[in-house]
Amino acid sequence: METLLLQNTDKDIARAGEILRGGGLVAIPTETVYGLAANALDGAAVAKIFAAKGRPQDNPLIVHISHLDQWKSLVSEIPDRAMALAEAYWPGPLTIILPKSDVIPDEVSAGLDTVAVRFPSMRTTRKIIDAAGVPLAAPSANLSGSPSPTCARHTMDDMRGRIDAVLDGGECNFGVESTVVTLATEIPRLLRPGAVTPEELREVLGEIEIDDAVLGQLKEGVKAASPGMKYKHYSPKAEITILKGTLDEFVKYTELHSREGDTDKTFALCFDGEEEIIPLPCVTYGREEDSLTQSHRLFNALRELDEQGAEKVYARCPSADGVGMAVYNRLLRAAGFCVIDFHDE
Repeated sequence: METLLLQNTDKDIARAGEILRGGGLVAIPTETVYGLAANALDGAAVAKIFAAKGRPQDNPLIVHISHLDQWKSLVSEIPDRAMALAEAYWPGPLTIILPKSDVIPDEVSAGLDTVAVRFPSMRTTRKIIDAAGVPLAAPSANLSGSPSPTCARHTMDDMRGRIDAVLDGGECNFGVESTVVTLATEIPRLLRPGAVTPEELREVLGEIEIDDAVLGQLKEGVKAASPGMKYKHYSPKAEITILKGTLDEFVKYTELHSREGDTDKTFALCFDGEEEIIPLPCVTYGREEDSLTQSHRLFNALRELDEQGAEKVYARCPSADGVGMAVYNRLLRAAGFCVIDFHDE
């Protein structure tokens, strides 16, 4: 299959819409990451997403809309607290889970009785949805398990020959996937952190629970209620270990352990400016005190480690506060939950 590279023009957006209406797959830009889109109301089209990504069939997808009034047909009801949340943070990087309506195929919801819906803020994304004339199911446009793409080049690296087209909308703003909150439980529960923080959710909802799988592994036998919960995700080819502690502790540890193997293939994933004192080749992923720069940079940094041939990576640990929770969540999964906490020793 030849994968077209479309540009952010009215003509190419219309072409993307034609492909999507016809049951094809198009990778599209959003403010979070690039998404691999199909007609969310067509189970056969959605099934192609799983095949292209190599994605497990029990991992639900997010449905993207371009107008708030499209939401009503996708869910069984919209309670007041859901509308309040939408009014506060839509359009934007927030996904809301509610009981689904009959129009949602099982391929989208992975057999669950709920559906995840997002109203993206990127104008290009909404124009593509309008051109398609249908809501779009769209997980991240990467091979399953690898870092999510935040530019068209990385999307094409993963999807060339697997899908009909990639539409180049430039670099994504946030760089990590949307916040996912379920309102299908008595107490709202955060299932995946993102740019809309727990504190911001509480401003609207009051009490919320943070699912154990946000900062840990999904328990054995528990079904994933949201993308990004169950599997090792976002991972480069290298083996990553997160080192939780001070910069001095990080430097001492890497000095000791870098002598044990091939230092040309052992890298540090660190914050801006720290590469000057770390005794390893370094890739940086933002400023230590700025979670937004970390989220914007993280997935590109993980792909850069692959490009440089890293086999082992020691990673500086971000704060888990605010947007930092999203960064830590992604890095934990990239590392397969391999963390050394110096303060626990």
